[in-house]
Amino acid sequence: MTAQLKLEKQGHTAVVTMSNPPANTWTKDTLTALKNLVIELNADKEIYSLVITGEGEKFFSAGADLNVFADGDKGVAADMSRVFGEAFETLSDFRGVSIAAINGFAMGGGLEVALACDIRIAEAQAQMALPEAKVGLLPCAGGTQNLSWLVGEGWAKRMILCGERLKADKAQQIGLVEEVVEQGKALEAALELAKKVEDQSPVAVTACKALIQKGRTGTINSALPLERELFVTLFDTQDQKEGVNAFLEKRKANWVNG
Repeated sequence: MTAQLKLEKQGHTAVVTMSNPPANTWTKDTLTALKNLVIELNADKEIYSLVITGEGEKFFSAGADLNVFADGDKGVAADMSRVFGEAFETLSDFRGVSIAAINGFAMGGGLEVALACDIRIAEAQAQMALPEAKVGLLPCAGGTQNLSWLVGEGWAKRMILCGERLKADKAQQIGLVEEVVEQGKALEAALELAKKVEDQSPVAVTACKALIQKGRTGTINSALPLERELFVTLFDTQDQKEGVNAFLEKRKANWVNG
């Protein structure tokens, strides 16, 4: 962890807070820290969910600090794009449920980290954009792909090619965020949702998430046999036996994440 990326564990939920005022921008160090953090959380069987939010009332994250790219150094650009990609792709592959609690402006790489999460909850005053083309750049951390997958090609082109900035209500309307809450309530809502994940078998969630996301890179014909295969594989786990028997015995399941 770094001073700009804070971790707090609340039960089975890891709360990650971007803390780099005034705009919670990403740096090479914080991106590397995020990647390493997710890898560590993947190995922690007590963690089922990850919630990421920004510190303060104005910004979720404004993405990269453009001062890094001011001198046009291609080596710096290559290094930063690699680190951005590795961090957010690792987050996207987190074995549990990841939720972005968007508490303010989510711009550029700040929106891309939210796009790498499974679910997005935005506060009513939040605004979202991928404005890279306005400064001669492009979203290089999954933005062009993840946004298109979520909202469709038309809206992705409006946001990326036309530089359109969306308010929270519009973002919900097009499917960019799944829920809008009043100002100051995004983290609370995200934690409530993460609490629901605790009722699910962690190993089942991991398998389900992998299957859902396979649709981005494969075909339904390749996913359906894998769906059946992973269903049978779950019978090698303790959680499968615990889940079925807990239901039949009308009690709460005690997951071991294995």
